[in-house]
Amino acid sequence: MIRHTVLFKFKPGFPPADKQAWIEGLDRMAGNIPGLLSLTHGPDMLGRERSFDYAIVADFERLEDIAGYNTHPLHEPLKAYSFPNSEQILSVDFQL
Repeated sequence: MIRHTVLFKFKPGFPPADKQAWIEGLDRMAGNIPGLLSLTHGPDMLGRERSFDYAIVADFERLEDIAGYNTHPLHEPLKAYSFPNSEQILSVDFQL
């Protein structure tokens, strides 16, 4: 199993309606993308200087499943919200 973790540091002024649409899109992916076993996400709770604003943790059966997820029709439109509204996006993929 592969764990895919993504951290987002948002730009000031991420429109609330766009952020909500992005979150709702994340919710739609769980159970609807082949090879995606689980998906959890949420905002940072501590708000420390080194903290990022939001995290996504997704588990996949195989490393190859991440490629399908990255271009899946439920995932692709979410990039239009996260990419332009993020100062920084970090990710790591590791085997469980």
